[in-house]
Amino acid sequence: MDTEAQPTERDRSSRPDTGVVEERSRFALVPRITERLPGGWITLTLFTCLLFLLLLSTFVVQPFQIPSGSMERGLRIGDRVLVNKLAYGFEAGPRRGDVVVFDGTGYFGDGDYIKRVVGVGGDHVVCCDKDGRIDVNGRPVDETAFLYPGDSPSTVRFDVVVPDGRLFVLGDHRADSSDSRDHLGSPGGGMIPVGYVIGRADWIVWPSAHWTHLRRPVAYARVPGGEPGRSASAAKRSSTADGVHG
Repeated sequence: MDTEAQPTERDRSSRPDTGVVEERSRFALVPRITERLPGGWITLTLFTCLLFLLLLSTFVVQPFQIPSGSMERGLRIGDRVLVNKLAYGFEAGPRRGDVVVFDGTGYFGDGDYIKRVVGVGGDHVVCCDKDGRIDVNGRPVDETAFLYPGDSPSTVRFDVVVPDGRLFVLGDHRADSSDSRDHLGSPGGGMIPVGYVIGRADWIVWPSAHWTHLRRPVAYARVPGGEPGRSASAAKRSSTADGVHG
């Protein structure tokens, strides 16, 4: 006599579920969505691409159009640049020579601006030395590689110490740029908070004939570091000792 128990239908139904049915249900969700969307798969694909681009633009890179000639000759009116929003996520912050896009609200005016960083926190920036060059921390900077042809480094004379957490910025087309020089007497002294920086302009992507990787000029590599927390009076004493004219 066969004494082994034979499973009944009820016994089979009580066995643990392997999850196959649930997996099939999940995979079936996408076809259900596309059935209800006008345009089906095409609409879903477009929506997914737009969402990806939105996330990319919000957190990684964002295109900006150059509205004026203040950064000529390198950046021309109508050029589109890609701004790297993660550029300073793993660095201490913007460096001298970087081209940055920042929110000028409360400092330059409403809107976003693009300029070159000339001084960072602790830097002593003077214009001009005896040869007409901008001087940073006692070292003259040769700007001929990016300065607009025919422009002098500045027709506005200044002698400033950049506070910690701020940036002193100038346009490459000095004769056609409203920058830190024009706001020396305004709140903040024309110095932009580092926290207002949106990102670093890394590429010119349009027009295609002007496609260029924007690199930090080597002229700033020879500038010695500033002194964070140095007072303006100390900077004045230093400039007198070094023979730099304000």
